[in-house]
Amino acid sequence: MAGTNETATTATIYHNPRCSTSRNTLKLIEEAGLEPTVVKYLETPPTRDELSTLLSDAGLRPSEAVRRKEARFRELGLATASEDELLDAMVAEPILIERPIVVTDRGTVLARPYEKVREIL
Repeated sequence: MAGTNETATTATIYHNPRCSTSRNTLKLIEEAGLEPTVVKYLETPPTRDELSTLLSDAGLRPSEAVRRKEARFRELGLATASEDELLDAMVAEPILIERPIVVTDRGTVLARPYEKVREIL
């Protein structure tokens, strides 16, 4: 990770344009002068390995990055699922991935609240 006085030079956002938190995060990234790579993860979901790496880099377990209030979470009976089962479910049903996840050359965060992205800009 870059030193704390340096600013990020690259950014990728795993984005859902229908989500206000995701839109606000994208706006903060752009206001910081970056032109992020926007991955609409519902259309182009990460592979299991990619998602596992994103979560690991953000210091999160799948249980900390799954959308528990999402209807599919209940429909799939995931309340007692293991971390591996949650990861598999998130890959199969990307709507279950909490958003937005942002990667810069300074680190990776789940930007909830959206201001959390400032930690890596």
